[in-house]
Amino acid sequence: MQARPETLALRRQLIGSSCKLFFPEEPVKIVRAKGQYIYDEHGREYLDCINNVSHVGHCHPDVVKAAHEQNQLLNTNSRYLHDNLVDYAKRLSKTLPEKLCTFYFLNSGSEANDLALRLARQYTKHKDVIVLDHAYHGHLTSLIDISPYKFRNLEGQKEWVHVAPLPDTYRGIYREDYKDSVLAYANEVKKIIEQAQKKGRKIAAFFIESLPSVGGQIIPPEGYFQMIAEHIHKAGGVFVADEIQVGFGRVGKCFWAFQLQGEDFVPDIVTMGKPMGNGHPIACVATTKEIAEAFADTGVEYFNTFGGNPVSCAIGLAVLDVIEKEHLQAHAIQVGNFLMELLNQQKVKHPIIGDVRGVGLFIGVDLIKDQEKRTPATKEAEYLITRLKREYILLSTDGPGKNVLKFKPPLCFTMDNAKSVVDKMDEILTDMEREKTCEPIGSCH
Repeated sequence: MQARPETLALRRQLIGSSCKLFFPEEPVKIVRAKGQYIYDEHGREYLDCINNVSHVGHCHPDVVKAAHEQNQLLNTNSRYLHDNLVDYAKRLSKTLPEKLCTFYFLNSGSEANDLALRLARQYTKHKDVIVLDHAYHGHLTSLIDISPYKFRNLEGQKEWVHVAPLPDTYRGIYREDYKDSVLAYANEVKKIIEQAQKKGRKIAAFFIESLPSVGGQIIPPEGYFQMIAEHIHKAGGVFVADEIQVGFGRVGKCFWAFQLQGEDFVPDIVTMGKPMGNGHPIACVATTKEIAEAFADTGVEYFNTFGGNPVSCAIGLAVLDVIEKEHLQAHAIQVGNFLMELLNQQKVKHPIIGDVRGVGLFIGVDLIKDQEKRTPATKEAEYLITRLKREYILLSTDGPGKNVLKFKPPLCFTMDNAKSVVDKMDEILTDMEREKTCEPIGSCH
């Protein structure tokens, strides 16, 4: 095995510099993983608080076994009949509202959202898209165009893209003390539609992460989706729920995060990815028969070479089995609630913690410089996660101010894990308050 400096030198020589590392000043070289832990070349164990791809735990033996056994038999494209494809689609259909009964399999969340955009445009015959501020929906050109998180640093906003305010009741334009923030945020979308229509533009779709992650681990207020869907449908568009980060039971009480809005809400299209394959590349789009038929009416075949291959579907089925067998939804609720309780205790103790929000094992801790202005404590957040990494705990930040600590661990994360992380956070925050500095890692004055 190469030494870490040699691996780092080769990466810098051979890999595009825009492909960033976690902790670039002190990168971790990992060689294996198990459950909620990853291990470096010296065998040191790190607690993984952020890997929502290894959904049921790194290298889960049931998932590894399913991949190996199917690989020994067959792997090819989906133009041949194979039970795994239809069995997996059938299993997924049981987790979704009845209306969402047609599936397309792909390899990544970006591919899924790109297909969702095509489906929406073909079905509605419209072009324009409404997204939330700070949203990220993928790295393809089509998705950079509808991701303010990216396009604001590139070519800017296209005329067919419309950006609505993030429904953030902590630091958004309508906060927790506003009398009806749900209606107010929904009306912002209604205004965007009306303004677009006055210019002769037509809305094809509203895209939203069911729980906006890059935006800062946001929990949209209940009822928001229903109001938005009403406005979008009236304009002739469709509602796309992006579940790529948060689906498959992460929220605990529901299998899909959009279901937090209530049983009366059903999206027109759902996209899924990351957790589906527990580290194996597999993704999916679920939609209605009507939308799928409109897509087929073009007469152009949709084909994805690896999408829905037997190995990917065997892995997907194994992940669903593990979620059920190990009761991971109930576990996510139990551990998530415990972690939220511990973090809220720290909020009382440490003024830098402005807000703790989340559901299941999707949790954000908003760090602030002052209680009144809620100014993002960006440097402090960076210092904290760097210190945690030195204590063998891997955490990261998100949000426009890069000040929101994000917890999205594998679902096997335990109550003991939660306590050890929060205890260490308490220790570091206490040191920061005492020293009022972030030296030597970086100033946090």
